[in-house]
Amino acid sequence: MDSYSQRASATPSLSNGSPTELFNGLGPEISSQPPHSTPTSSTGIDSRAPPNTVQAACLACRGKHLKCDGKNPCSRCRTSDSECNYVASRRGYKGPRRNGAPNPNKRHASDSPTEGSDNCPMLLGRAASTAAPPGMATFNPALALPDSPVTPFAPPGMNSLQLFRNPYLDASNGALVEATPRPPQTVPERCIDSFYYYFYPGHPAVLPKEQLLKVAKERNLDHLLAAMKWVGSLYIDVGPARATFFEEVMRLIYAKDVIKDGYLVQAMVILLIGLDGSCQQEKAREILSDVERIAIEIGLYTRAFATMHGGSIPRLEESWRRTWWDLYVVDGMVAGVHRQTNFLLFDIVADVGLPCEEHEYKSGSIPRPMYLEDFDDQLFSGEEREFSSFAYRVASIRNLGRMMRLPNGGFPNEENVNRIEALLSNWRMHLPASKRDCLNKDCDLDEMMFQAHMINHACSIILHQPLSQLDSSPARDVTACAPHRAVQSGDNFNLHTRHIITAACEISKMVTYNVPITSHTHFFTCVLTLSSIVHLSKWALEYFIHDEDDLRQQIRLNIGALNKLSNVWKAANNASGQVRGVAQEIYRAKKAQQNNPSFWVGFTQEEIISSMAADEGIMSEINTMLTSSAP
Repeated sequence: MDSYSQRASATPSLSNGSPTELFNGLGPEISSQPPHSTPTSSTGIDSRAPPNTVQAACLACRGKHLKCDGKNPCSRCRTSDSECNYVASRRGYKGPRRNGAPNPNKRHASDSPTEGSDNCPMLLGRAASTAAPPGMATFNPALALPDSPVTPFAPPGMNSLQLFRNPYLDASNGALVEATPRPPQTVPERCIDSFYYYFYPGHPAVLPKEQLLKVAKERNLDHLLAAMKWVGSLYIDVGPARATFFEEVMRLIYAKDVIKDGYLVQAMVILLIGLDGSCQQEKAREILSDVERIAIEIGLYTRAFATMHGGSIPRLEESWRRTWWDLYVVDGMVAGVHRQTNFLLFDIVADVGLPCEEHEYKSGSIPRPMYLEDFDDQLFSGEEREFSSFAYRVASIRNLGRMMRLPNGGFPNEENVNRIEALLSNWRMHLPASKRDCLNKDCDLDEMMFQAHMINHACSIILHQPLSQLDSSPARDVTACAPHRAVQSGDNFNLHTRHIITAACEISKMVTYNVPITSHTHFFTCVLTLSSIVHLSKWALEYFIHDEDDLRQQIRLNIGALNKLSNVWKAANNASGQVRGVAQEIYRAKKAQQNNPSFWVGFTQEEIISSMAADEGIMSEINTMLTSSAP
């Protein structure tokens, strides 16, 4: 309050003094004869000007369309005991007319009155020290109102209006001049921005940037900020700073005096995702084990945690709910795509509220949370409830956990497969219309629904592949994300084969969303690899495939996406190299088959030439794409 009072006393008030006095308080005195001023008579009064012209009306008179005498306060405001304020007019000097003779009897809009005059509150101020750049000699009024912080001297709703002076204008000609340039961002600032642009959409658990930086001024969040900077640095070129950030975050999260709280959990989750995508999967699993233990120890999985540690701040309470469920989803994704862990958190009985929609989180309009029991009972309760995309993401990964708890080590019998398929199909069939694709109501990508659909398709492949009749041996060398699973071939496509082919095609379609593919979660790399194994296994069949051209295009989509992801994630680079190697091996085998005339029995010459040309074309493009993207 003291600083506020000091600022108020140091700045002229609108209610005290005339407009000229207010102007004089804001800057040095103006010369009595500026370049465009006109001569005055011996009496000091311009004989050409009307004697009683008022240059501006006060806000009260202007709003009532009444004549104002220009005094402060004016007679009408004094009579009505109203507040009398003046603001600068939005009408500005437009520059001299082109090809027009100057009118010696016309006063220019930029002319200033003689010294001592107090009847013109529209002064623009002294000349700026920087000359106007070429091509900007004319004044655009719309650009003369820069955003400025709220001032206590303007009435509500008037903070965007200019008060008597504009520091961005040259008083001599009304031209815009260059404002002081913003200092360039530091490397840590660039990394934080990179984190929020690329990584945050896929794992939106931390507070929005403005709120997080505010909290960081009040308490120590160095470990969380270090994790964010390191992951953000993976998307941009920051040189040796990347290694520095990594060393910093590893030191801070394992410091002896580190506080075990939700912020530590957030830092560790961000770190383990980055490590997993960087092919440091063993280290990522170690951190995952540690963060699971800490989350359970502090009670992050309980309904009361958000209330107890949210400080009655709805957005912070929502952040804690998101932190638990994002850890839950990441635990499931790591277990599903790598098949090295067992989704530990699936067995924890959690009663944490489900997260809200992203636009509600960012705006701070957090609704009352709903819970998993509400989600499960929605079909039977008779109540119309709308659940967030984050909730459908949680439900999708929960189905993966149920599948992983099937007996027989992941090779279930028909009965268990049918039970899990019912869960997957029910999840898809009961999606509301707004959640059936990955776009929100503004036709922007909904990353939470993107991941929810991605998990559902991946579950379908993992569930049905052991019982399918699509021989996976041609893709046995694609092990960047998970070890190879041998599947025996059959003469015909059974139901399970059709399930995995459909899921693989749906995953390839997800590549076509018009967003930077690196803004998806890095786990999309492994789901693309799953899809590619199915496509390659089908392409390797010894007989002619009628939809072979579509299949080639899907292989191209997957490899192109892996190429883009490999610019950030080393795991994607490994996967794309393995897929290329398998594609080349299959291509060579197909060429050998095609050299046998019996292979083409029943096909026209046009079909033969078209098929062979298409195979050669796709291999040429695959080699070109991967060679050009090689580091």
